[in-house]
Amino acid sequence: MGEIENTKVAAVFEQYPINIQKKLFFLRQLILDTASETDGVDSVEETLKWGEPSYVTKTGSTLRMGWKKSNPSQYALYFNCNTKLVETFREFYRDTFIFEGNRAIVFKEDDDIFVDELKQCIASSLTYHTRKHLPMLGL
Repeated sequence: MGEIENTKVAAVFEQYPINIQKKLFFLRQLILDTASETDGVDSVEETLKWGEPSYVTKTGSTLRMGWKKSNPSQYALYFNCNTKLVETFREFYRDTFIFEGNRAIVFKEDDDIFVDELKQCIASSLTYHTRKHLPMLGL
């Protein structure tokens, strides 16, 4: 797993409980791997948005991940709520993922992650600006 270069992001990861850190590090690596495998995604900037680890590309919509003390057994991958990304994911993966409104895929601590399906969602977000004008016939 790649080391976190942004010390502010690293400090946020360190504040999460160890069991959640592992889950979020897995999501982080999935985002970075998907970015490197996706045509048109040149680089990903790892930063903080709303105090949470976020992943920004020139071609896509920001991905953010987080955990809340108020719901300690779950964590989430957040998408821009001003897009139709989560609405589209819900159409394709309603029986695969748990969604929070139009902004997140939520995971329970003991959930198995459907990696291929989640990578499709991540790739859609990472390339959103280059594809938003196209019909979403398939992820």
